[in-house]
Amino acid sequence: MKKKLVIPVLLSVTLLFAGPIVKPGIDVLLEEELELVKGKNVGLITNPTGVNSQLVSTIDLLHHHPEINLIAIFGPEHGARGNVHAGDKVDDTVDEKTGIRIFSLYGKNRKPNEEMLKGIDVLVYDIQDIGCRSYTYIYTMSFAMEAAAEYGIPFIVLDRPNPLGGKLIDGPILEKQYKSFVGYYPIPYVYGLTSGELAGFFNEEYDINCDLSIVKMRGWNRDMIFEETGLQWVPTSPHIPHAISALYYPLTGIIGELHTVDIGIGYLNPFELIGQEWIKGDELAQELNDHQLPGVYFRPMYWTPYYHKNEQKHLQGVQVHLIDPEAVKPVEVQVHIMTALKKLYPDQDIFNEDRNDMFDKVCGVSTWRRDINNGVAAETIIESWYQALKKFEEKSAKYYLYD
Repeated sequence: MKKKLVIPVLLSVTLLFAGPIVKPGIDVLLEEELELVKGKNVGLITNPTGVNSQLVSTIDLLHHHPEINLIAIFGPEHGARGNVHAGDKVDDTVDEKTGIRIFSLYGKNRKPNEEMLKGIDVLVYDIQDIGCRSYTYIYTMSFAMEAAAEYGIPFIVLDRPNPLGGKLIDGPILEKQYKSFVGYYPIPYVYGLTSGELAGFFNEEYDINCDLSIVKMRGWNRDMIFEETGLQWVPTSPHIPHAISALYYPLTGIIGELHTVDIGIGYLNPFELIGQEWIKGDELAQELNDHQLPGVYFRPMYWTPYYHKNEQKHLQGVQVHLIDPEAVKPVEVQVHIMTALKKLYPDQDIFNEDRNDMFDKVCGVSTWRRDINNGVAAETIIESWYQALKKFEEKSAKYYLYD
């Protein structure tokens, strides 16, 4: 017998009173489109971000629903309950709360196999994305879509907001030689689609051809960044603690792959800082502010990381302030940061022979590292991806579900 699901009264009343503007796909599924899963054996691909507008887990909602039979859970990087460190392999296990088997999609298997899918009538995907190509959740989704197509299982995406909004498209298109689990399809680094829209794009453009249904949100539009939705943010990974962190991630995260420059991991401001012992904060701030990049301001700062690569080192550099988040082109800012470091500190090699391969995979192009090393201007590097971005924007607009 299923146990009764109890929502904490104070939490429920507080959030209901606040009245989120946006209703995520899980709410819409249970309130309006239950027929998609009613009476069926369900496999759920999710993690801690899979919650309804009252912060109740999708796992628990489906498990306790009298007309749904949740028989399997699939966990991405960090695990279904979020208890695994970034990059660490995730093992199959049993969910302590529900007793349901959890299959790992970030261990020896990245794609559900026949044994995992045994007895499942429909696969449901409910994970909050951050709108960046190098975040692995979107490939967990696409690989599961491939498995669903192979075994004739319908696939449902419970849509969620793109925290960057639906209009920001930025960064180079992935080149095929850098295809990996941190960049699998030729899309921009910031692609401007929700998970549901991206699923439709993948399904058609790359011939996955699964039986795809997307449960749309209610109340979301392309102008909305996450703070405007009224929804509560659940960290998508340990270093994305706030919704605004999702905008900082494409602003410094590629640089962070090199491990030569600190980006705030291990301190209070993940992805918000650029620093090292050899950087002078005042001159780096001046150099970057002279470019008058839209939406950002660079302030000199000193800090000592508590953990990670630069633990207990006394660093200086800049904090990046988002003055107007909706005006920022984060990948463009990242190029300006790297060219500024190369200009000001030519004797310091910001690249790392042991990490260059990962940098190239995340960046997605062969020219970026070469051009920075050769002193090419940031504006020239950025101009190189404009034409391809325009073509992507035109193609992806066919899959928009929201205005």
